[in-house]
Amino acid sequence: MAIMAPSFTSLVFTVRRCEPELVSPAKPTPNEFKQLSDLDDRDSLRFQIPIIQFYKYNPSMQGRDTVKIIREALSKTLVFYYPFAGRLREGPGAKLMVECTGEGVMFIEADADVSLDQFGHAIHPPFPCIDELLYDVPGSGEMLNCPLLLIQVTRLRCGGFIFALRLNHLMSDAPSIVQFMNAMGEMARGVCAPSIPPVWQRELLNARNPPQVTCTHHEFDELVKPQSLIINSLHELACCSFFFGSTEVCAIRKRIPHHLGKYSTFEVLTAFMWRCRTIALSPDPEDQVRLIFMNNVRAILNPPLPRGYYGNAYAISLAVTTARELCENPLEYALELVRKAKANVNDEYIRSFIDLVVSKGRPRTTIVQSFVVSNTARVGFRDVDCGWGKAIYGGVANIFESPSTSATSFYIEAMNSKGEDGIMVPMCLPTLAMERFVQELNNILQDQSDGGPMSKFIISSM
Repeated sequence: MAIMAPSFTSLVFTVRRCEPELVSPAKPTPNEFKQLSDLDDRDSLRFQIPIIQFYKYNPSMQGRDTVKIIREALSKTLVFYYPFAGRLREGPGAKLMVECTGEGVMFIEADADVSLDQFGHAIHPPFPCIDELLYDVPGSGEMLNCPLLLIQVTRLRCGGFIFALRLNHLMSDAPSIVQFMNAMGEMARGVCAPSIPPVWQRELLNARNPPQVTCTHHEFDELVKPQSLIINSLHELACCSFFFGSTEVCAIRKRIPHHLGKYSTFEVLTAFMWRCRTIALSPDPEDQVRLIFMNNVRAILNPPLPRGYYGNAYAISLAVTTARELCENPLEYALELVRKAKANVNDEYIRSFIDLVVSKGRPRTTIVQSFVVSNTARVGFRDVDCGWGKAIYGGVANIFESPSTSATSFYIEAMNSKGEDGIMVPMCLPTLAMERFVQELNNILQDQSDGGPMSKFIISSM
């Protein structure tokens, strides 16, 4: 099977940037300290999330300056989301809080000598010149005492533009930053206040006093990486992205007995990828293998979080089994593990998880022997509209930034070269394991029309 690289891998262009500036709230905002929640304040969230949106030219916006409109909308939005204009500080006991200083977020105006169509028919990561489209201003990317958001708007030669954003993950998760971006889009379209008022109330996700760990949490187990999975060099890694549209998902569903009932696309795809990945890695049959995925808890909590909450609001679901059990049993075995892992996350489990995080001193999640998944495909990045319509692509900007077999696989809303909507799944594996992985997928994803291999589901490689 041929691995298809994106059509723009050789695309080179020049980006001319203005000096970075700070955009502050359009009106005076409270000068105060706001504590993060115990679910926010975790060592595993101390990193930046890069987001990128591609927008095509809209004739109805002819003569209107993209950068000016978005800069002004950002300033107005920060009146409502004023903590984003502040800086993170560390308080007693290393507890993190936002000092609402009103200093503002980092903003970069730019122009590129490239047109949107040069990026190809199906725009998806990895992107060329990403470091130019989302410039890392020196000294701006630390977790503490730095801007919490960095935004770059790059005009394109065709009249379209690229909106890129870098978020300090300690502040918010994906649904929260989409809420903020939608508010900014509303402001850009002339609305006076966001349709969803922002809610801070981070105390809703603090540990109980005293903490009460009532559930089992394997997320923090101390594990040693098996010798069979240790890779000598990053050069031995292959990183590819796979596209799953309705045809591919239906092909997987046909392998599930009808009497088992309905499973969501996420459950089907995750069980399938976990099993195929494990078969490809060929670990010792008795080795423990794990699946980790993020669960949005907003509606799971009792009572649910208020609409408009814009902090981190997810818990970890985890499934554990042996390589033998996962690989030798049919797909429905993995499916049931995924479903049970989701069902385990109820209000008490979430409270117990937060209590454990605090009582153990904010430990990092153990990702050894794990397939780690973050589903951003249904978060709504592409729906963000600043007046130019919905994005052609919206979502994670860099999927292979730190290549590793334990790197998170982000499920991304994407479109293939035929214009079909679907989900893109990036994967990093040792080179030989990737060959086995592709073969395993090919054995299952047979073309329903002629029985031939579906060679077009691999859409990019590195």
